[in-house]
Amino acid sequence: MTKNYQAEIVAVGTELLLGQIANTNAQWLSEQLATYGINVYNHTVVGDNLDRVEQAFRLAQSRSDIVIVTGGLGPTEDDLTREGFEQLTGLEIIEDKTTMEKIESYYKERNRTMTPNNRKQARVFKGATVLKNNAGMAPGMYIDYQDTHWFFLPGVPREMKQISSEELFPFLENLTGKQQVIQSTVLKFIGIGESNLEHELTDMIHEQTNPTIAPLAQDQGVVIRVTASAASKAEAQKLVADKKQEILARIGAYCFGEDEQTIENKVMELLAEKGKTLAAAESLTGGLFSSNLVSAAGASNVFAGSLVTYQTAAKEALLGLTPEWISEYGVVSKECAEAMAEQAATKLNTPTAISFTGVAGPETQEEKPVGQVYIAIYDEGKIVESSSILLSGNRNNIRERAALKGFELLYQYLK
Repeated sequence: MTKNYQAEIVAVGTELLLGQIANTNAQWLSEQLATYGINVYNHTVVGDNLDRVEQAFRLAQSRSDIVIVTGGLGPTEDDLTREGFEQLTGLEIIEDKTTMEKIESYYKERNRTMTPNNRKQARVFKGATVLKNNAGMAPGMYIDYQDTHWFFLPGVPREMKQISSEELFPFLENLTGKQQVIQSTVLKFIGIGESNLEHELTDMIHEQTNPTIAPLAQDQGVVIRVTASAASKAEAQKLVADKKQEILARIGAYCFGEDEQTIENKVMELLAEKGKTLAAAESLTGGLFSSNLVSAAGASNVFAGSLVTYQTAAKEALLGLTPEWISEYGVVSKECAEAMAEQAATKLNTPTAISFTGVAGPETQEEKPVGQVYIAIYDEGKIVESSSILLSGNRNNIRERAALKGFELLYQYLK
């Protein structure tokens, strides 16, 4: 009978608890372990305290078949992973000769003096399988302790990934035989809220078995992760593909991409397909829309540039809006957004342009409330989109949501 391995990832480091760095190691490892049919049931983060490290290890030993520990293998006094496991198991710690020679050679080749505490990085448990670290100093270790498979990896992401790819995953493939393969796809949506999306899929969510579907709110809208398990990769992929089509049949109008695709990339692709070049005029967003767009590789092929006209005087000087016109319509208005878009296309010689104006706060402007935003799209000699929206949140939230709304409107128009 195939064993259902239950895994746990334990990250050691006070900096994780303080929020100084994100626990990206656990995220990456969970994604990789899924492809080997290994279910991760728990993520644990513990600070650099010997007793608490031991307690975390004791709990993991009691409930998991596979435990992967990241961090706490360095040279300093607060690197306590070895000591915590030693305190739990009583296993002897010895110096690994091969690792020590590697560390000494590193310093010698660079004509640097090695401090004594670097010897700590060569310490391993007696009888452990040493996992070679080709990206750093401290090696990883594997120990089978009381029928639980323990793996100890450095916390530096590039070192952790190297050891995992070259040492950990081949071991796990042999251990599990890859009898169950898990595949997943992330569908990305924009222009529909999480609650509305969930409402449209209520029956599918309640009746899900395999594949499973999980709606999640993210910075760029809403995503649905579709996950399936099967005896082969091809079978799991087919289950995912069938469920994906079922979802898109209902709400496909809001789906702009999958997995790593971003709304910026999608808009850029649509501009290229239609042979269009885009310009922008930004007031309250202060160049944020343009910055997000140029983060996509190849943006220079479709994006001419942006006129950031934050003050009224800049709108006059760069966009040619006269004081008389501004006095009549104001700078926080539908008319101003439309004029900005048209002038951006004219000044930068593009067929298409988008504009943003509004009130980011903290104070009202022209009797318009904080969060009032106007966005216009100009294309081929006419205004094709003019939106008035009221956004909530602090100053930066409003700016970010306005820029995202601009991408949404461009996407809906271009597609």
